[in-house]
This record gives sequence, structure tokens and C-alpha cells, in this order.
Amino acid sequence: MDQPLWSPSEARIAASNLTAFREAANARFGLRLAGYEDLYNWSVAGKEDFWRFLWEWAGLKGDLGPVALVDGDKMPGARWFPEARLNYAENLLAKAPEGEAVVFWAEDKVKRRWSGTELKDHVSRLQQALKAAGVGKGDRVAAVMPNMPETLAAMLATASLGAIWSSCSPDFGVQGITDRFGQIEPTVLFAPDAYWYNGKAHDVRAKIAEVLDSLPTVKATVIVPYVDAAPDVSAIRHGVTYPDFLAPFPAAEEIEFERVPFNHPLFILYSSGTTGKPKCIVHGTGGTLLQHVKEHRLHSDVKPGDRVFYYTTCGWMMWNWLVSGLANGATLLLYDGSPFAPDGNILFDYADAERMTLFGTSAKFIQQLEKSGLEPIKTHNLSTVRALASTGSPLMPENFGFVYRAIKQDLHLASISGGTDIVSCFVLGNPTAPVYAGELQTAGLGMAVEAFDDAGHAVRGEKGELVCTRPFPCMPVGFWADPDGAKYRAAYFERFPNVWTHGDFIERTANGGWVIYGRSDAVLNPGGVRIGTAEIYRQVEQLPEILEAVCIGQQWDGDVRVVLFVVLREDTTLDKALEDRIRKRIRDNCSPRHVPAKIVAVSDIPRTRSGKITELAVRDAVHGRPIKNTEALSNPQALDQFIDRPELSGS
Repeated sequence: MDQPLWSPSEARIAASNLTAFREAANARFGLRLAGYEDLYNWSVAGKEDFWRFLWEWAGLKGDLGPVALVDGDKMPGARWFPEARLNYAENLLAKAPEGEAVVFWAEDKVKRRWSGTELKDHVSRLQQALKAAGVGKGDRVAAVMPNMPETLAAMLATASLGAIWSSCSPDFGVQGITDRFGQIEPTVLFAPDAYWYNGKAHDVRAKIAEVLDSLPTVKATVIVPYVDAAPDVSAIRHGVTYPDFLAPFPAAEEIEFERVPFNHPLFILYSSGTTGKPKCIVHGTGGTLLQHVKEHRLHSDVKPGDRVFYYTTCGWMMWNWLVSGLANGATLLLYDGSPFAPDGNILFDYADAERMTLFGTSAKFIQQLEKSGLEPIKTHNLSTVRALASTGSPLMPENFGFVYRAIKQDLHLASISGGTDIVSCFVLGNPTAPVYAGELQTAGLGMAVEAFDDAGHAVRGEKGELVCTRPFPCMPVGFWADPDGAKYRAAYFERFPNVWTHGDFIERTANGGWVIYGRSDAVLNPGGVRIGTAEIYRQVEQLPEILEAVCIGQQWDGDVRVVLFVVLREDTTLDKALEDRIRKRIRDNCSPRHVPAKIVAVSDIPRTRSGKITELAVRDAVHGRPIKNTEALSNPQALDQFIDRPELSGS
């Protein structure tokens, strides 16, 4: 067995929330759970008792009702707490610190902080303004917003009404925004006048004006001053500045909260859009709250008074995860902009200045930090940072070593993995257990995670499909505009009946941890951002020079880089000018993260006999892996063009 890179002290284990929860469960149910493994096994076998007790132990507000689970042998179909009534915003604001509830840094350009009272006042006024704009229970409020305090307040006001929140980041292109929000028909849209990135301001008002052409249901477009204190909104349909939107409504002494059923929609997040427009994944109120509270308090050891940070945009589910930290009495440390502006030290400056306790980031950031030559352990104090979480892509074993060598030695390093599909994690950290290089420490409490072979048998010590074999509360309510649930079932339950199949390759280790090897489907995942190939195709194939394209993620330098193969029209060559046009179109209409690192010309693309492009076969060919089911291809010889391409052997 490998030697751990870090082990918690006995004092740290004794003082952890996990230990307190386990002892409380023993007392409540007459159990003799001796450690984490016992607790985990009980949480899966006694799932109804576990989730109800978590609610009680965490002191959450609302009423779960007498029934914990109906049809608990069905996936999909299981229904958690069918008689419950609760409100997500009520639970977050009830525990929000009275002192500093929110701190905001925008690179080195803007710094602000809100007390708990200020946050509640914003939520109260926004709630009234949203009501006046026609927003009610079940209506959608959308945001193309930076990760700033007004975004948090708008989300909480939306949730307080029983309305549904959906967001993306302002660097998305017009097509990327309308492909998402055009499906859910929002009543109100929030956006900034501009945003900061790498020291430069990027005005988004013209883009928002164009987006509104595809969103006819929007009755109010609220522009939040960010770069300009008094932005001109005259060219924006139904445009109103954030201060003017709130002006008619003084803060009420008490906020009224609409308590909703456990599975009432709270968030709409989006799939990658591999085979068309992104699927709208609807997440319920109770499951999201319970899962996030569990992951913050038990797996991340977040306590009242802690100061929680995650580097994320509002287009990533980690934003939804981060803001739930309020429900644990933590102060939220929000950041918008480049994580390396202006000199690479900004996030560690933030950690020291604001006494950060949980530092959340991506594997890509850690890799880039190592390449930059920076060593925060020599330049920063970081005494308050107890835990560092990493997600988005697998954290390589050597990156674990770098964290302990160059950032901090006494640190709970938690590589975590789940996704947009469950707005949370399947495998993540355990603050009471050792950390081993390259391993995610544990499956989440209440999550019956296994690695399945092709026959649907659980395996250990070999790669398999990440599955969850029993229902869990944060399973999506379903997909938007999927009335019979066909798309939802096809996404997760068709390969192994009555089992959630997630689409990751995973392996259970001898240490009891997990190793993730990346996606098992065609989703691209550069720097931890899920990207759908269809979004790229829709842009590239509108260029007259290009007949067809196929896009894959190539494993490269410990991460994934986007590689685009194009079939060109006759007498057209792939020169620098055409490459620049391709990249610009993708950047302008999707996002900077969609832009391919490599563009390669080919004469043919492999496809099935029904005419469907086979991205997985191309990806396997590029990586030198054996191609499965070539008999299903109408032109298997086309694969030869993707093997040992010299363009893909260098940076």
C-alpha cells in the first residue's frame, strides 16, 4: 500500500463534523458506527434514516413530512420526502453570518463586502421587484452574470419565490446563451454592463441586446453596474439598471419565503450539447440543499465562521455548490476574473487577506501554477487554509505532490468529482482519512457508487463505468421539455437498467479510494469545463470553406485539449488565416473554452451505417487505442487518417 501524502491529526479527527455526526447518529439510532466505513455503509443501507437525520442534525428549516422515500427500488421513479415543504433561500439566509456574509474581489479592480443584513436587504428588495416584473412560482429567471454579490442576491430572491434560477457566464457567445435560455423562456434576465478579465474590461451590452431577440418572454432586463457606475441601457429591450430596478422597493423587516415540495425545481443547469442543443437539467430544491449541506459540512468540514472560496464562473455547477455554503454559517468569498491576474498570485493574496479556510479550484489551475514556477508556500502565509479542493478534471498524482511541496504541507487535499448532472459529487474528500497521490478519498455518504464492467458487475482494482446503484435525493427532477422522461432515461439509465450510469471511467483502489480516468463518452472536458461538440460544429460548419468537422478531447499534459478535424472544400487549404477565422467564430459564438488547441485537415470522417459521425472511434484512434465495433462503420478506412498524426504529437 502506498504511503499517504497527508494524514489528519487525532485532534483534527476528534474535532471534525464527521465525528460529531457519527456520534450523534450512534446516540440517535442505538448504533455502534466505529469509523467512516461504518458510517458510509449505514448511510447507504439505511438511506431513509440517514437523509432525514442529516436534515435534523443540520438544523434545516421546513417540514420533511412523515414519509422518507416512495418507490425506493426504482431509478428513475424513486420519490424522496413526497410531503415535504421547504425553501432553499430561507435555509441559506437563516444561517448566513450577521457580520461579513459575502466578500467580492474582481481581480485587482473591485473589492466589496456585504454583511448578512445587507445581503438580506438586497434579497428582500429583489424579491419585490421580481414579483412586480411578473415572476412567480415556477417561472424562470436567467442570468448572464459574473460571480458577484448581486448574482447571489438575485438567485436567492428567485428561490424565495419558488421560481427557478438558471445562469451562465458573460464570456459565452450569443449562440451559446440562446441555445440555453431560449429553451426555458425566462421572465427576467440579469446581466452586467461589462466584466473584467486579465485586466481588460469586456462590454457585453451589445451581445445582450442581440440575445434578447431570441428571448421574447423577457419582461425586464436588469443590467448590473460593474465596470461603469451608471451604464447606458437605452439600447437594451426592457433594460433597467439594477439600482433603478430596486428603487421602488424598500427592504422589508421580514422576507416571505414560498415553501415548495422537495422536488420543486430550483436550478436549471445544462448538459454539454454533444448531440444538439444542451439538455436542460432540472434540479430539485430539497435534494440540492441536502446534498450540498452534506458535502460542505461532512466531507469538507465547513463550520460556522469559516470562509469558503471556489474559483468558478456562473456557468459551472461549482457556483451553485459554492453559494450553498451560506447554509452552513460560512462567509462566501467570491472572485471574478482571471485566476492569474495580474502576476499569478491573486488567489493566494485573496486567501491570506480574507482568512480563507476552504480553497477550491481546478486541476488545470494547479497544473498551470506548477508550470509558472510559483511556490505560494514561500511567498504566502496560508495559515487559515485547512482544505484545498480540486475538480473539473482528474488531478494527476504529481499534482498532489506539488500541492504539498509548493502550497502547504498540513492541508486536506480533496480531489472531488461529480458534475452538472447531479449538481454535486459522487466521490470526494474525507477530512478524517489519509490522502494518497492520485486518489479521490471516498464515495459520498448516501451514494452507492460502484465501478461496473461491461457485464454490469462491480469490479475493484480495474477500470469500469462509474455507476450509482441506489436512489439518492439529488438526482435531477428531469429534463426541461421532456414530458415523458425519455431523454432523461436515455441519458443515465439505458445501459444498466435501474442503475445510474454517469459516463466516467473509474477504478476502486487498494486504499479504498478512487481514480478517475476521464469521460467515457464524447464530452470534451478541457480545464474541467464540459463542452459539447455540437456547439462547435454549429459554428464551424457555417464557414463556406468547411464541409464537415469532428471534434474530440485529446489527453495532453495531464489534462484534455480540444482538437478539431475539418473536411475542406475542394481547392481550399487550411492556412493560418482560416484557422484564425475558425477560432474567432467559435470564441465569439460559444466561449473561449470551446476554442480548439489544434485544427487538423482530413479528407473523410468515419461514420456509422446510419450516417452518424463516430467521435469515440476518432478519439480512440488519436490515442492509439483499439477501435471497437468497426463493423458498424460505413467507412472504417477513414480512421487511418487519425492515427499517429504528427500535428498532435507536440504542443
